[in-house]
Amino acid sequence: MPESSPETHVIDFRAAEQLLAARDPRGAIRLLDSVITAHPENTAARLLRARAFFLAAQLRPAELEFQIVLEREPDNAFAHFALGRTLERAGRSEEALRHFRLAAALEPRPEFIEAARFARGTGDGDGERDPGRTDRDPE
Repeated sequence: MPESSPETHVIDFRAAEQLLAARDPRGAIRLLDSVITAHPENTAARLLRARAFFLAAQLRPAELEFQIVLEREPDNAFAHFALGRTLERAGRSEEALRHFRLAAALEPRPEFIEAARFARGTGDGDGERDPGRTDRDPE
């Protein structure tokens, strides 16, 4: 196994982003596990791993990662939105709505407002969309 260093962690993080964009969430999770083990305080890596868990339909681990991000960054609108999508997909619509509304209040983006049911429509509620597709970082 190659020696782990800050440089390899950056490479692993970037590779995990690419794997997620290529719809390989399990591969991304494998890479991010070592990054987070070495840097548990790295919120960006946790957010990316939460998205990967979501796409791999590992809803409980996704929920836990999004919660860790929100403990550190309670004003992270995207993390609230993504946690809402995760809870919605797990059939916990009432809890999800709370996070959708927080996301919309923090950052009134159209998809956040729609999910929060502040707009005319109530959203499609399919829960299958990658919560990362609305992330601040373009993919």
